[in-house]
Amino acid sequence: MIRCKWCNLKNPKYVEYHDNEWCKPNFDERYLLEMLILESFQAGLSWECVLNKREEFRKAFDDFNIDKICSYNNDKIQSLLKNEKIIRNKLKVNAAINNSKIFKTIQNEYGTFYNYLKTFTNNKIIYEIDKTTNQLSDKLSKDLQKRGMKFVGSTIIYSYLQAIGIIYSHEKECFLSRIP
Repeated sequence: MIRCKWCNLKNPKYVEYHDNEWCKPNFDERYLLEMLILESFQAGLSWECVLNKREEFRKAFDDFNIDKICSYNNDKIQSLLKNEKIIRNKLKVNAAINNSKIFKTIQNEYGTFYNYLKTFTNNKIIYEIDKTTNQLSDKLSKDLQKRGMKFVGSTIIYSYLQAIGIIYSHEKECFLSRIP
């Protein structure tokens, strides 16, 4: 089977992610938080690097339980920064906690984070390839930054929207393509 060019066929985790998760709509609140945190850790790195550490991130961040993450104290932050199995960047660790608190505020304001996302998407899927940003990622990024989130630039948010299935970007040659 032909897959998107970026998919490292030698990495089973990457193939699994490409085939069964990437660009497939998943609006479960815990998943939305997980992907937002993981995408923010990707900044300056490859997605493959983050994906290879995903299970360790799940353990380190209490399976992305928002209430637990929002209550992290300095001791927990220090343990995360010492955890060699995840990406140990102090700014990104602090951003993950801060962004989780803002995520929860948005949930309280809109009922769910997905309801908030729908105010930008009109509940539609975008089909496009060969882009790293678009008007949607620009607008969403600006709003999240205005609310105080960090590591949520337009490129990261575009990747996030692909990860959760709001933007569908499988390349034309890929067996999963829906692009005419």
